[in-house]
Amino acid sequence: MTTLLPTATTTEERQRNAHVAILPIGSFEQHGDYLPLSTDTIVATLIAREIVGAYPVLLLPPVTISCSHEHSAWPGTVSISARTLYAIVTDVYDSVTRSGPAALVVINGHGGNYVLSNVVQEANAEGRHMALFPSRENWNEARVAAQLTSSMHEDMHAGELETSLLLHGCPEVIRAGYQSADWIADDRRHLLTKGVRAYTDSGVIGRPSLATAEKGKALLDSLTNGFGEVLNLFTKP
Repeated sequence: MTTLLPTATTTEERQRNAHVAILPIGSFEQHGDYLPLSTDTIVATLIAREIVGAYPVLLLPPVTISCSHEHSAWPGTVSISARTLYAIVTDVYDSVTRSGPAALVVINGHGGNYVLSNVVQEANAEGRHMALFPSRENWNEARVAAQLTSSMHEDMHAGELETSLLLHGCPEVIRAGYQSADWIADDRRHLLTKGVRAYTDSGVIGRPSLATAEKGKALLDSLTNGFGEVLNLFTKP
């Protein structure tokens, strides 16, 4: 299984002399019967590891529990508050910029972490240097590059995209059943009020049956290429 923790030494990081640090943020929440609770953390870490292999950045260990309140009806799901996640990211920025890097990019693997957009916006308004990746546009470009069949709206949770990423990056954590777990719930207008349970009994919203390892690789390749533009925000004059 993909190593979730960085293994570089302080000597290696001194030699790298990274100007930008990246912080993967996942979650610990239900992903149906076939994907692990740590799926979003694995996704964020897979993206981060591809980035650190292609660019001179400092890889930080992942935040493994975040804002998963919409999934609280399922056993195993654990959340922290939005204010706690806000504080964690702000504290990490303040700390990491004291030891070398001048900017922090948050690699978000969980769509429910709405507060991260506010963290980044407020940080830059206050003179900190922070970015959030992947953006919606990055995900859309990756979906096109990987030739995903389902739309971003349809593919909300444990569907084609997430299953493809894990099939490519760490297939050993996937249980049986994703080929027959498709569930569509495109009208989710009361999601914030009623939670995911109001729209699915299995926890799945999407078409995991369409997932392949090849799509997962194409998704990661596209996202890695897209990160170069974010890095340029902080490294080019």
